[in-house]
Amino acid sequence: MEQIVYYKTFEDDFEKKVDAQKIDGRYKYLHKSIIWNIFSFIVYRLVATPIAYLYMKLKYGLKFENRKLLKMHKNKGYFLYINHTQPIGDAFMPTLLNFPKKTYVVVHPSNVSLPFWGNIIKFLGPLPIPGDLESSRNFINAIDELISKKKAVVIYPEAHVWKYYTKIRPYKASSFKYPIKFDAPAFAITVTYKARKNKSPKMIVYVDGPFYADENLPTNEKRENLKNKFYEVMKKRAKNSDIEYIKYVKVKENDT
Repeated sequence: MEQIVYYKTFEDDFEKKVDAQKIDGRYKYLHKSIIWNIFSFIVYRLVATPIAYLYMKLKYGLKFENRKLLKMHKNKGYFLYINHTQPIGDAFMPTLLNFPKKTYVVVHPSNVSLPFWGNIIKFLGPLPIPGDLESSRNFINAIDELISKKKAVVIYPEAHVWKYYTKIRPYKASSFKYPIKFDAPAFAITVTYKARKNKSPKMIVYVDGPFYADENLPTNEKRENLKNKFYEVMKKRAKNSDIEYIKYVKVKENDT
C-alpha cells in the first residue's frame, strides 16, 4: 500500500524530537581529554562503524558512486552537503562514505539531549547548532580545528528529515558560508533510491565536486552562488531515483 504524507511547506518536520537543551557556552564541542578520546575511538570505530555498515548494507544495500573524488582529497579537511532522507541512515551513511576519515555532523540540539543516548552520541562527533553568541564562537572554532586536522564536516542543508523523499527541497544559502570562510573543498552528496523486489529501496549515493564559490563575488553573493551550484547538481542526481516509496503531497491553502 502506498504511503502518503501531506505537507504544507518544505519546513515541515515529521520527526518527533525530545525537548532540546540549549547549546550555550558551556557545551564542549571538542574534547582534549585522553580518556574521552579513547572512549570516543572505541564507540566510533569499534562499535558504531560496524553497526553502521551492517545496518546500511542489509537494510538499504548501500552503494556509493564517485567516492574516489573524496579519496583524492583525503589530505584535506572538507565539507559534505547531503539531502536529508533518513533519521538513522543519515547518521550512519557519512561514516562509511568517509572511512577511514572521521566525520563530524552538524545536528539539531535534540540529538544530544536524548536521555542516555545523548551522552553516547556525543562520542560520535556531533556538532549541535549553537544557541547563543558564546556557543556560536565555540562552534566556529571547532569547525576551524576540524578542517585544519583534515576531518570531514557534514551539513544537511534541508534541515528536516523527509524519509525516502526523492527530490531536493529548497535550502538557504547561509549554510554555505563555512567552505568560504575556511577555504575548504565542498562536495554534494545526493542520496537516491532504486526499487527492489520485496525489499525497501536500494540506496545509491552520488558524490560530486569539489565546488567552490566565485571569488569575484561579494560575500553574500558567494554563498548564493555556491548554494546554486549544489542545488543544480543535486536536482540532476535526484532524477536517478526510480521509486517513490513515500508520496509527499502538498496541502492546498483552502484545504482543511
